[in-house]
Amino acid sequence: MKLYYLQGACSLAVHIVLEWTGHPYESQSMARDELKSPEFLGLNPSGSVPVLRDENVLLTQSTAILQYLAEKYPESHLLGSDLIARAETRRWLGLVNSDVHRVFGLFFAWPKYVGENCKEEFLQNARHQLDGYLSILNEQLKGKDYLTGTRSIADAYLWVTLNWTFFLQLDLSAYPELVRFHQNLAQDAGVQAALKQEGLA
Repeated sequence: MKLYYLQGACSLAVHIVLEWTGHPYESQSMARDELKSPEFLGLNPSGSVPVLRDENVLLTQSTAILQYLAEKYPESHLLGSDLIARAETRRWLGLVNSDVHRVFGLFFAWPKYVGENCKEEFLQNARHQLDGYLSILNEQLKGKDYLTGTRSIADAYLWVTLNWTFFLQLDLSAYPELVRFHQNLAQDAGVQAALKQEGLA
């Protein structure tokens, strides 16, 4: 099994989950310009990470890979023990992927959407959207250490997106449950191992 990743990107969530499974794997760091190389486009025509190769299986898209790993290694208990628990994990995974990650993309790639004269208004609107999602997540984490009460693939993805707030210098102090969640999971052995491999710790 081999993971292709970009340092600190959403592929870090897959890196963390691979560590949580406890099974051996390889990982290959990609430079941003390598993502558009013919070799990499042969793996993923969209030129993005993560990409996971597992023998004859070649997967792209974070949520597909995360669920694949959780189902491949059910003893890791990263998806949920019954139908309802699995649905809950997928619900929060979906919110992080489809909503939170999407809005973070606006901060990183605003020049694709607006000119310099509209930058501030654009980013203020993006922050307003982000605050709405962070409020939902903050409320969900009250009284629990993980989104569904037990550690899951959704937690790895959320932790990575919260990590981006530091890079972007976005204040999280209004969301104490999210701050607590991020601080606690930062001490997790699997998180630390993935960060070390990516040169982030």
